[in-house]
Amino acid sequence: MEVFGVKQGQSCPRRHRLLSSTKDEVRLAQEASRKYGSPAPTIFSKVIDKSIPADIIYEDTKCLAFRDISPQAPVHVLVIPKVPIPRISEVKDDDTELLGHLLIVAKNVAKKESLQEGYRIVINDGKHGAQSVYHLHIHVLGGRQMTWPPG
Repeated sequence: MEVFGVKQGQSCPRRHRLLSSTKDEVRLAQEASRKYGSPAPTIFSKVIDKSIPADIIYEDTKCLAFRDISPQAPVHVLVIPKVPIPRISEVKDDDTELLGHLLIVAKNVAKKESLQEGYRIVINDGKHGAQSVYHLHIHVLGGRQMTWPPG
């Protein structure tokens, strides 16, 4: 069986350098708990804490970006905050800086991925928005002509 490109029994390759300390992770978890309660851990929580491998292409103290394991376009990257916000409809007014940061990171990822012809940014919210993982994430899709309407 293979998960995220790693066969069962193999160790996970280190594709990135750890940029945040355990102290940072504890602080982020405490902050999220105060603002959003205690959402259940998701697969993205495991990407953040490095307990499962991911092809991480960007990381800083606030977020990380990694390639989607089920790409819907030639380039499909997810940008996620390290604070586990369940969905965009649950962000708080004081999350403005973080949300702006996520969009700037998405723009920079698109540039790094050579999407100069354009790209699409998508945030799904809730059941009718087809949100499959309840940890806020931004899809950056590109490398082909997108169609309209999208759903």
